Amino acid sequence: MNKEKILVGLSGGVDSAVAAYLLKEQGYDVTCCFMRNWDALTNNDIQGNPTIMDDTCPQEQDYMDAKAVAEHLGLPLLRVDFIKEYWDYVFQTFLNEYEKGRTPNPDILCNKYIKFDAFFDYAMENGFDKVATGHYCSNEKDNDYTYLTRAADQNKDQTYFLCQISEKALAKTIFPLGKLTKPEVRKIALELDLESVATKKDSTGICFIGERNFRQFLSNYLPNKEGDIVDIDTGKTIARHIGVLYYTIGQRKGLNIDHEKGPWFVCGKDVKKNILFVCRQDHKEWLYSNKCIVKGINWLVPDVHEIPESCTCKFRYRQPDQDIKILSIDHDTAVVAYPQKIASVTIGQEAVFYHGHRCLGGGVIEQVFIDEEDLNEKILNTYKEKCCG
Repeated sequence: MNKEKILVGLSGGVDSAVAAYLLKEQGYDVTCCFMRNWDALTNNDIQGNPTIMDDTCPQEQDYMDAKAVAEHLGLPLLRVDFIKEYWDYVFQTFLNEYEKGRTPNPDILCNKYIKFDAFFDYAMENGFDKVATGHYCSNEKDNDYTYLTRAADQNKDQTYFLCQISEKALAKTIFPLGKLTKPEVRKIALELDLESVATKKDSTGICFIGERNFRQFLSNYLPNKEGDIVDIDTGKTIARHIGVLYYTIGQRKGLNIDHEKGPWFVCGKDVKKNILFVCRQDHKEWLYSNKCIVKGINWLVPDVHEIPESCTCKFRYRQPDQDIKILSIDHDTAVVAYPQKIASVTIGQEAVFYHGHRCLGGGVIEQVFIDEEDLNEKILNTYKEKCCG
């Protein structure tokens, strides 16, 4: 019997519940832990919050579900708060990025700073040997280094969201669902009579915050500032926006351009001048790039010299792997080139690298280019020519 002490993050969902059960069946000494990372009232989460008037907030309902699971499995349940850590390291970074007109990924920040930092440190400081989560991924050890590897269920693989965690945490983490599919996980939960979570809807929205009317939610923290929506091909102002911060590159819905034939897509932003640039369906070349600069790369390899020049990349979650070439500039910055032009590679999002089944790490997209030309500069220069002659 394996008597390693494992602390499992129990969220109140089906994945972590089944993860806890599997570890118990494998003979580990399992303790469950529920993390509370967001307080709506303390954090002024009012506008855009559909549950603000509910008698029981979603976090408390999740805790009750987690408690029911732990009791059903005969496992102890701890409860810890990382509300301050979440605000300081995840949400403040999230807001800072949006203020710059960028599009951050809060799930990646949450894994980096909360689940595999604050939670991991809590486990190590309290006598646990390892942590475990309900993520769909795996890890493998090779020559004393632990690699992050893809899940068997490619439809649910979550390595994209884990690209910024440390190898130190990865080496002491168990992913019990790595070889299972989501339907298999739900089937196990049903067979265990875990009614509270077996058919529970997957969590959506912002990590640990939940579903929100996104524009209204952001208005709690970033003020609305209306401005012009400009057709990049003519330089003509065709509508008004409610704040460039609330739009993302490639966005089609919610532009409210009804009097001009579309469809229209967001293709650029000038945060300082408060201009939102759009292009028509038949001029979507503005959305395409074939190079980008990626910064803050967390390499999940023991030696950066083993990074292959040719590998694959995802520029957003669920995107099929894209063939790329990497040219390193320094230890955490690289130029990434893709032979086929790709639409809507978005500044602020994460580029995550793969070689076969291994995730090599990832970093933040800092700039996008067409050949050697900065796309953002090209958009601004074109606008100046159109409107100023």
